[in-house]
Amino acid sequence: MTLSIRPFLGAIVVSLTAACQPVPSADHSSAIDKIAFDLSSLGENGLYGSPDDKRSLDYEFCIPAGGAYTQAVSAIDPSAQFFPQSRGRIGCGEGEVLTIGNTHQVNHQDILIELANLDYIDRIQQVDWE
Repeated sequence: MTLSIRPFLGAIVVSLTAACQPVPSADHSSAIDKIAFDLSSLGENGLYGSPDDKRSLDYEFCIPAGGAYTQAVSAIDPSAQFFPQSRGRIGCGEGEVLTIGNTHQVNHQDILIELANLDYIDRIQQVDWE
């Protein structure tokens, strides 16, 4: 009788990968406070502005450097792009990665709140492109 260890190794790898994921915060009231722009200014499609000039809102925040953090944020926000060599206007520090997303996506408000619930994100602010 031969036992295969591969199914057990697969289960162990999956368990360890899940255990290494950053844990979100459960305090929703402070999550809204982390979003430094008015969510009510965004329409159903994540756009704002006058009826003749609708546009998406780009936002930025900092996350700790590391694959687990970029993977967790990417799983929440498909629009997220990572810029490890830039501080951004938000002023990411050493060991942090500038992350930029935008609101022109399905469930944009839920995405922003879920991001803000992550305890390692301190602030999400609008990008002011020049």
